Amino acid sequence: MSEFYSLKISQIDKLTANAVNLKLELPQNLKDSYEFKPGQYLTLKADINGESVRRAYSISAAPSEDYLSVGIKKVKGGIFSTFAVEKLNEGDHLDVMTPLGTFFWTPNSNIQNIALLAAGSGITPMMSIAKSVLNSNDTSKVLLIFGNKTVEEVMYRNELLALQEQYPDRFLLEWVYSRANVPRTQFGRIDKGIINHFFKNTYSHLSFDDYFVCGPEDMINTSLSTLEALGVDEYCIHFERFVSNTPKTESAPIANGTVQVNVILDEVDYQLSCDSKTALLDACIKEKIDVPYSCHGGVCSTCIARVTKGSAVMEKNEILTDSEIEEGLILTCQAHATSSEIELNYDDV
Repeated sequence: MSEFYSLKISQIDKLTANAVNLKLELPQNLKDSYEFKPGQYLTLKADINGESVRRAYSISAAPSEDYLSVGIKKVKGGIFSTFAVEKLNEGDHLDVMTPLGTFFWTPNSNIQNIALLAAGSGITPMMSIAKSVLNSNDTSKVLLIFGNKTVEEVMYRNELLALQEQYPDRFLLEWVYSRANVPRTQFGRIDKGIINHFFKNTYSHLSFDDYFVCGPEDMINTSLSTLEALGVDEYCIHFERFVSNTPKTESAPIANGTVQVNVILDEVDYQLSCDSKTALLDACIKEKIDVPYSCHGGVCSTCIARVTKGSAVMEKNEILTDSEIEEGLILTCQAHATSSEIELNYDDV
């Protein structure tokens, strides 16, 4: 079961006018608890204006580094991102959940060519993946196609240029700008034309073992369809969304609208009742059951539980596969019971 620990912010690097990289000190006694794979994320928790707020942010450090770090870009109306960029200071402490996430590259010593497609703050998990692949052996190559509006908005620009200098023949860096004409870069967005340009022309001589995509939903959808049209096996394409615009589905009503819920968490049973219109995660939070959660939007995997009795339907799902759903796994932040009794097991995931 994932847990929170208080970690000290040892360094804050200003990446852009609206983005920071938080470096978190990792005590020796917690190193095993915070083992992670490149691409995974941390859930941060802080008290902001009297409210406990959680948000998930991708890890930018590589597992080989002796610290944790996350990249945070301030978004309009973002409670936690605004707090992080404007209020946090070096020496402050944050409650940090141990790593989670199904979007990752599995470290190994095999020779691999990996393609990364990122836009905006989607670069954060790619930093961890790129460093890890390049450090895995002396032959693997990494192609990064990175889209931004302008040069000034590029997160980790100096770090990427340093990687390019360190691995001139193995780190292939391509910039794409939608609102700036910059020499030796592509103008526009990461779309069908840009992707075809690189994979059918510039890098047609290379074959890639895996493709990782992270950014806004439209960019991800375009990337997935274009790569599949190029003949890339869907099992070689991995993606992670910031938010989801996927329409909600209507859940089937139950007879009386009241649900009896049994929750199994850390081998303890909790009983509660809720209205069928209430998301199961919200029902647990209302009863002050310390279940794991982060984004509340169905785009991370923090709140997964297994339905071991009864049934539920999710409004949105960008994480679980059809086979995982058939096995009873649900995103509790998006799930509503469709039976009068339901049992959720957070331990069996």
